Amino acid sequence: MSESAAPIDVPAFIADRPVGRFQWLVVWMCTLTVFLDGYDTQSVAFVAPSIAADWHLPASQLGPIFVASLVGLLLGALGFGLLADRIGRRRMVIGCTLVFGLFTLGTAMAQSVPQLLVLRFLAGLGLGGGMPNAIALTAEYCPERRRSTLVMLMFTGFSLGGAASGGVAAALIPDFGWRSVWVIGGVLPLLLVPLQLWKLPESIRFLLVSGAPRAQAARLLARIDPATPVPPDAVLHAGEAPAAGVPVVQLFTGGRALGTILLWTMFFMNLLDLFFLQNWIPVITHGAGIPVTTAVLIGTLFQVGGTVSCLVVGWPMDRFSAYRVLPFMYGAGAILVAVLGHAGSSVSALMVLTGLAGFCVVGGQNAANALAAIFYPTSARSTGVGWCLGIGRIGAIIGPLVGAFLVSLNWPTPSIFLLGAGPLAIATVAVTVMGARYRAR
Repeated sequence: MSESAAPIDVPAFIADRPVGRFQWLVVWMCTLTVFLDGYDTQSVAFVAPSIAADWHLPASQLGPIFVASLVGLLLGALGFGLLADRIGRRRMVIGCTLVFGLFTLGTAMAQSVPQLLVLRFLAGLGLGGGMPNAIALTAEYCPERRRSTLVMLMFTGFSLGGAASGGVAAALIPDFGWRSVWVIGGVLPLLLVPLQLWKLPESIRFLLVSGAPRAQAARLLARIDPATPVPPDAVLHAGEAPAAGVPVVQLFTGGRALGTILLWTMFFMNLLDLFFLQNWIPVITHGAGIPVTTAVLIGTLFQVGGTVSCLVVGWPMDRFSAYRVLPFMYGAGAILVAVLGHAGSSVSALMVLTGLAGFCVVGGQNAANALAAIFYPTSARSTGVGWCLGIGRIGAIIGPLVGAFLVSLNWPTPSIFLLGAGPLAIATVAVTVMGARYRAR
């Protein structure tokens, strides 16, 4: 490099340019990944009634089936998020896609409840590890002024995948049985892996803070703006100093300890509600006398509402900050969930309220993902997002079990949903406190 050439600040380089084709490639590749992640994660809610009918299981025994993949999601998010901050986002996204594709295909072949539980757990490991790395990779290619918008746009893939699994279940189960839903859920990720190997790049910021050869980072940076030469020996700065030590420890240093605890609280409470509602809305509505295909479609609207939220909430988050948008979403979600319990067997009311609840609950979770990606530095971003999701998965595990317990007690539907509004109220308080402490940062 010429002695007169100035060092390049990578965040400033990205911020000074419009989002280009190469960055959109990263966004759409990660969108495809989380689409299939969402399909496989949410599919169990839509096939569960058919499994219960096929294997003569009472509704109260569906809880362990819901929980098996969530335990895998928990461990995958905690372990693979941490590992990604050591070996890279790209490797983990590809490896996790391969894992959940193989074991979801295996789930379609299960012949007993124990086999189903083991295979859903193993698929969950890949599902849990892929998501935080897709979020981190997208965030690290986005200019700060549009980061929330693009991360949430990418995460529409998860909601669309969840909604697609409901549509596929409603279309295929009557003629081909519940196994067909997981055959598709296993084959499609395996087809995506070669495309990921070909097109998915590593994070430039990760390469810089991890000490990788700078020529590798320079080649990727040049693809962001082909009109601006970036020599292979250019001096590149990540905009932050490489951090030493275990990434988990970094979640509690640099003034981030309180924020980490509050993020964990938000993720725990919101994911508890999200999976409680996603798994039990089809079952409870079917139990109220609504045909199973209609109950599945009502449940699908929960994810449709979340998808719409991702498309419209990112801009106000970038414009006004997540700390102002999220309290409104969580608070409105708590009210909607409480009202949902009074819809009875009115299909139209259930559809409207379920869609609006999904807008707030699923959309609120996607907004929290974007907030976590912004809150943590590059050296701990996958770990930070992964551990938020991992702690949240504990809530996601508890949610379906609480639903199973309440159904077994024959609790009235209004009381079940009123109880479900409580965690969202707690999440509202947590994000409000976090905003008061960190908004200035």
